[in-house]
Amino acid sequence: MARIPAITGKVDVATADQHVVDQVLEVFGRVRGPFSILLHSPKLAERLLPLVTFNRNDSIVEPQLRSIAALTAARERQAAYVWAAQVDVARRVGLREAVIDLLREKGDPAGLPIDERDVVVYTRQLMRTNRVEQAVFDALHASHGAQWLVELTAAANFFAFLSGMVNAFEVPAPPDGDCLPAPPDGDRLQA
Repeated sequence: MARIPAITGKVDVATADQHVVDQVLEVFGRVRGPFSILLHSPKLAERLLPLVTFNRNDSIVEPQLRSIAALTAARERQAAYVWAAQVDVARRVGLREAVIDLLREKGDPAGLPIDERDVVVYTRQLMRTNRVEQAVFDALHASHGAQWLVELTAAANFFAFLSGMVNAFEVPAPPDGDCLPAPPDGDRLQA
């Protein structure tokens, strides 16, 4: 159960903000996950929705590579809700189960095709250190160009942001969603 009540529909927000719930419903079909929390700040939720539709419809980053970045970010942040939601998206865009399994287990991406491997390494470095080694950056930049790399980085960080929201507010993963392994005891929150 989330730490604060999840917003599930128009009745949960002020009349003046119900148009934002309508926008969320238009994008997702229901209020769920991060937006069930973000709607506690309707203006913030309203400003973030265009990033969802941009990533879905307008980004030049190929859907499978974008899914790799999203799943890698969610996995690194141990965000069970975002992981489950993005595994569904990854499967819809045709990402291979072997890649999903590798990311779930934080496996070695060395055996992946070069583009997939480089996206995993890039995103892992970004999530773990807030930096990317020059060689990794240069490889992706040379292959795809500046706009593509900006959009990949934005997508990875957007899913890291959503991961932070669901983790801070303890939004549970869907019970029928793909599950992450339990974190080792050393990775749990300590006082």
